[in-house]
Amino acid sequence: MFAEVDVFISNYTLVDPELYQLWIEGYSSTEAVTLLKQKGNMMAGIPLDLITSDVLDHYRTYSLLERILHTPPKLSEQPSFQLEPQSRSLLIEKYYSLDDAVARDLFGKKFNSRNRKDLDEVAEKTGVRLKSCRRQFDNIKRIFKAVEDIPGNTTTNIKQQFLLPDELAQKYAAVVFIACLRFETTKRKLQYLNFRDFFECAQAIMTSWTYTYQHAGPDYYDTEMDKEFLLDLREIRYLLEKEKEIKCLVTMRLKPTMLDRVFQEIDSNFRSYWRSIITIAGGLHRTRELRQLFLELTERLIEPWKQNNWSKDHVTQFMKCLTQSVLDMEVPRDNQDIRCLWDRYMQVVTVCLLKMYHN
Repeated sequence: MFAEVDVFISNYTLVDPELYQLWIEGYSSTEAVTLLKQKGNMMAGIPLDLITSDVLDHYRTYSLLERILHTPPKLSEQPSFQLEPQSRSLLIEKYYSLDDAVARDLFGKKFNSRNRKDLDEVAEKTGVRLKSCRRQFDNIKRIFKAVEDIPGNTTTNIKQQFLLPDELAQKYAAVVFIACLRFETTKRKLQYLNFRDFFECAQAIMTSWTYTYQHAGPDYYDTEMDKEFLLDLREIRYLLEKEKEIKCLVTMRLKPTMLDRVFQEIDSNFRSYWRSIITIAGGLHRTRELRQLFLELTERLIEPWKQNNWSKDHVTQFMKCLTQSVLDMEVPRDNQDIRCLWDRYMQVVTVCLLKMYHN
């Protein structure tokens, strides 16, 4: 009697998502075997040496693929590993994955060998394994070097060069942008802000305050601030003369919806808040003050609002009314541009304040 056996032979490289994730997270092969054994039922009846051999085989494959992953488009060109499209996508997306806590801790740091040596502090602080921290640091450095001098939309450039999905490419774009402009993110007063806060702020600034806001083409970058716009923002100082008129419009809009306690506080301190917003705008053309934007917003506005027990809804109402009150105000014919400047400025400041304001 002969048994019939169907045999299928393939030279496609198999990627085990679970083992690959453990490798990405920085677990050693020995630790991976232990974790698999702890799962119980899945590994029941399988000899330990067979599990160990399989894990080692996968780990060797991932180590060989790592060099190619430094340049993702090469995955589809190289002859050593035949990979299905979904496997290539999985390899790239997981390899370039970013932990928000790690990315937040890397803000404000230079991507040099000295800071790479200090990643054990990042690992201890975030709870992410050192090997994974190094992978993320190296990936940020690689992407930063690849796209910092390329004009156009940074997210698009990252997607094209590294084949990353939209959301992940946007995260790297925010990191690249903050690094290029060297925004201050490390001060103690800013430590409460998480990666998502800075991500939203960076996206808003890249969209509205860089040259790509009004220009398109190969000569414009969304990592380069629109210097003419920042210089023109000095004209907003004209609005200081309109303080009483603006205050009247804002308080009239807020009184029906605002709690009496908060309304009285706004009425008493309106000048301070108003002048802070105008002063910040007038200084953004200077590199140092632009870099201090998040700190300025915190010290001049967020801290006083917190001391006076504002809720996030209060911030939302105040910023909305303030923005609209200026847009509704009558201005001389020779100063019509003030509305456009104000609107473009407040689009970003409002997003930043709402993201940075934690109740």
